[in-house]
Amino acid sequence: MDLWSLDEMFLADCLGGSKFPSLVRWRLIISHQCKMMTPSILVRVAAKGIVMMNLRRVLFTSSLVLSVVCCLPAFVIAQNSVTILAGAELNQVVPPGFYFQGLSAPTQMRNSTAARFGTKRFVIAGLVDTSGYAADVRAKYEGFFITDSPVSINGSDLGTGAYGFGFSNDGKMQILDLAGNQILSISTTKDSALQRPRPLMMMKSGDGVRLYNGKDYVTVVAK
Repeated sequence: MDLWSLDEMFLADCLGGSKFPSLVRWRLIISHQCKMMTPSILVRVAAKGIVMMNLRRVLFTSSLVLSVVCCLPAFVIAQNSVTILAGAELNQVVPPGFYFQGLSAPTQMRNSTAARFGTKRFVIAGLVDTSGYAADVRAKYEGFFITDSPVSINGSDLGTGAYGFGFSNDGKMQILDLAGNQILSISTTKDSALQRPRPLMMMKSGDGVRLYNGKDYVTVVAK
C-alpha cells in the first residue's frame, strides 16, 4: 500500500466513508503496513488527521454562528414590530375612566386608540369627557396618554407612566402630569393629505406610530 492510498483511506475514515470503525481501521493499517509507516509518514498522516478534525470543528462552529445570526433579524423585528389594536384587544387595554387633577372622567371609547410594540409594550391614548372640569383645565386637557415603557415623542423622551394631554390651536401637543403640570410641549405636524381625520387615532409609521388629533400628529417611538 503506498502513501497516497493510505492517505485516501485516512481521509475516507475522517469523512465517515469507511465501513470499519476508526480504531479497527487504524489497527489494520498499522499491522499490515508497519514496514512502510516510517516516522515521517506517521507525522504527516497524524497532521492530516488533526487538520481534518479542526476543519470539522470550524465548520460546526461556523454553522452555529450563522444560524444565530440568521435568527437575529427575526428576533429584532419581533421586538420592534408595531400593531395598532382594535376591537376586543383595544377594549382590554383602554381604561373606562381616567383620573386627572382632582377628578375622574369617563373615557370616550370611540375616541380611544392603542398600539403594541413587540409583544409586551403598550401605548394607550384616549379622549375623556371633560365637562366636569373648569374652563382653564378644559383648555389644556383632552385625554390620557399611558405608556408602560419609555418612549420618545417627536424625539422628546417620555418615561413610563400615565399622563394627561391636550392639543392646542398653535400646533402643540402638551403632556401633563396628573396634577396638571406641563412635562413636554411638542410641535405637531399637519397631514394635509389625510382623507378621513378623526378626533384621535393612531397610524403605523416606520418603527413607530403617529398619534393624530384631526390632521395634526406627533410620532411616538418605543425606546
